[in-house]
Amino acid sequence: MSRFDALKSDSHWQKVWDERRTFAARDDSPKPKSFVLEMFPYPSGRIHMGHVRNYTMGDVLARFRRMKGMEVLHPMGWDAFGMPAENAAMEKKVHPGNWTRQNIATMKAQLKRLGFALDWTRELATCEPDYYGHEQAIFLDFFENGLVYRKESAVNWDPVDMTVLANEQVIDGRGWRSGALVERKKLSQWFLKITQFADELLRGVQGLEHWPDKVKLMQENWIGKSEGLQFKFALSAGGEVEVFTTRPDTIFGSSFVAIAADHPIAQALAKDSPEIAAFIERCKQGGTTAAELETQEKLGFDTGIRATHPFDLAWELPVYIANFVLMDYGTGAVFGVPAHDQRDFDFATKYALSIRRVVSEGDKTASEFDDGEAYTGPGTLVNSHFLDGMDVADAKRAVIQRAEDGGWGKGQTVWRLRDWGVSRQRYWGTPIPIIHCESCGPVGVPRDQLPVVLPEDVSFDVPGNPLDRHSTWKHVDCPKCGSAARRETDTLDTFVDSSWYFIRFASQPGDKPFDKAVAEQWLPVGQYIGGVEHAILHLLYARFFTRALQHIGKLDVAEPFAGLFTQGMVTHETYKALDGRWLSPDEVRKDSAGAVEIASGDVAEVGRIEKMSKSKKNTVDPEPIVDKYGADAVRWFMLSDSPPERDLEWSENGIEGAWRFVQRLWKLFDGLEEATGEDKDLDKRLHRTIAGVAEDIEALTFNKSVAKLYELVGAIEKAKLSASRTNAIRTLVRIVAPMVPHIAEQAWAEMGRDGLIADAEWPKVDPALLVDDEVTIAVQVNGKLRDTLVLPKGAPKEQVEAAALAAEKIVRALEGKPPRKVIVVPDRLVNIVA
Repeated sequence: MSRFDALKSDSHWQKVWDERRTFAARDDSPKPKSFVLEMFPYPSGRIHMGHVRNYTMGDVLARFRRMKGMEVLHPMGWDAFGMPAENAAMEKKVHPGNWTRQNIATMKAQLKRLGFALDWTRELATCEPDYYGHEQAIFLDFFENGLVYRKESAVNWDPVDMTVLANEQVIDGRGWRSGALVERKKLSQWFLKITQFADELLRGVQGLEHWPDKVKLMQENWIGKSEGLQFKFALSAGGEVEVFTTRPDTIFGSSFVAIAADHPIAQALAKDSPEIAAFIERCKQGGTTAAELETQEKLGFDTGIRATHPFDLAWELPVYIANFVLMDYGTGAVFGVPAHDQRDFDFATKYALSIRRVVSEGDKTASEFDDGEAYTGPGTLVNSHFLDGMDVADAKRAVIQRAEDGGWGKGQTVWRLRDWGVSRQRYWGTPIPIIHCESCGPVGVPRDQLPVVLPEDVSFDVPGNPLDRHSTWKHVDCPKCGSAARRETDTLDTFVDSSWYFIRFASQPGDKPFDKAVAEQWLPVGQYIGGVEHAILHLLYARFFTRALQHIGKLDVAEPFAGLFTQGMVTHETYKALDGRWLSPDEVRKDSAGAVEIASGDVAEVGRIEKMSKSKKNTVDPEPIVDKYGADAVRWFMLSDSPPERDLEWSENGIEGAWRFVQRLWKLFDGLEEATGEDKDLDKRLHRTIAGVAEDIEALTFNKSVAKLYELVGAIEKAKLSASRTNAIRTLVRIVAPMVPHIAEQAWAEMGRDGLIADAEWPKVDPALLVDDEVTIAVQVNGKLRDTLVLPKGAPKEQVEAAALAAEKIVRALEGKPPRKVIVVPDRLVNIVA
């Protein structure tokens, strides 16, 4: 029996699929349409096993749905703008475009080697003008419809790289690349009005039936609808300070008022106080992220001003300037309740302010709290005058009612969600299509001048944005008045690129971003697959984009992704050399004694099993694995063992086991013999496998379908030669085809079947063979299980009783004595009382 030559088969069938454009989706197909999409990759250099797992899952579903008679759109593209390319430009002295396109070519070749059923005719890269030019057109559509505006905003500023940093690029208060202390800086930024759709986006979450509950909750929390109270404290220095709180119930626990460093009150005080001015400068250090504000040292400056408590005119609260309050959030001022907010607790502890507990947990009294941290849970109001004894919800309503009746405050609905700041001081991104004119203000670039293409002749020798210092690209005439003007030199946040790419996959006309009618044939995406790390921002921005396009009449689709699946990560052991260097798996030799660094012969430390990452060098390159075992074995391993939503640990033993299974399949396919005769048990198992695997693939529970196929293969191997066995092997080829397509195509061809198995139908199920006509019945004697019987389903009680009493084990248990009573539960149980 010959072995399956995986490498030869892989390259042959991949070439056939490519030449025949087997997986190119037809817009005009009469078949029902299905859009299967995995989150497109960033072209960082090479694909990793996480990519392989992600795309294998989507590929199995896409191939299966083709076999079920659907026209499937399963495209691939590249999320190709971003900072890594600029870093490469600075470090390796290469152009970001060259670096990116070389990586795309490498990764595309790697993906092709895995035999994914991708429609490469629709391939796109966000860094190409034929993509980002259409993105600029959408930006102008939003601009003209009032969904884009410009304002001054606090940003994370890296003073060494001279650029704005995204929140995730601020690590422990420092720029992720330069290591410089990040500053808060005010810059004019472009914003998209996502808050205009906050209510719609929140309501829409409830309709996402095929999304994970954890992701829906994350979306709801990020949007963050809450009811609260906006009111004003009278100040001892005259005037008022306005605050907003979502916890008006805790108002009797307040011990201070804090204002932002750039609050008008703080700015006014700084004019006459060098000490306050110096403190305000100090507050500019540190990022603007929620995480930074929570973790950085809490700093305050007592202004000497006092605020009068609205319920007690004799109760005065100190007013501090504080570094954890931002002007961009709410009113730029808060009142602090240390007992019930950890940030306030830390601040009050540092400055020896009172901590008054006003919400009691369960049956505890106010004095029974743990003094080490704030209590933020539910409870009963204490130490709160007229609120005592109320629960939190009732107390909130009571305070809001009194504030409104007294005219000093008003109940308001607020959102955690903020408008999306899309300006980035980067070169490698989509140019914002705006021209700034001294007379006309911001003017949209005329449509016939799109795309605004990035200039190629840029230098990264000096920190900052090369577009801002480009000698010619930046300077243009105003489209309205013709006077000298300048281009916007900021580029768009790369999240914009990924907020509509799925629409461009569905429709790709040359003269506009998409054709409405064609796109709507495919949208929403039926199944979207990707990592949970994108559960908030990417998905929220994509949902916003779709609704915004609907709002301006460009698209009649509200939600972009009908189904969402977040797969687990691929993990691997980590290794360290004696000097602390991370070692890759191919730099380590393992044996029963432990791990050794191959180059030095020194002992290597074996660390935790973690997500594969380049920083810890615990990645496994798929290419040599495919070279050794073939694409099908790699695909099969990715689907085996772990539920797809959980992490999968990479192991050499696992991939070898998958390779052995592929060879077992080949032994069955290559050794097919014609025969006669029936095997009813095998027929039943075959049809139950057909039905079960179909259900598992649709449910994305691939590990369950793998288990069913192992069982079927084992049953075929044990079965005697018969027509049923021959039919089971012929059918097995089609059942495994979505998972191991190369061996399936090879076997299909060698069996003399017409066409490609990629175009074949999924096997039909005989419903009669899914029905159980026999049941297993437990037989107990005095309540103890003694035997089991296999009898026809629905057998009469008399027949069941007679069979039980005649069973050898039961006869022995009764020791020749007649039973006192026999109880028969139909199709389930016989209980004999001796």
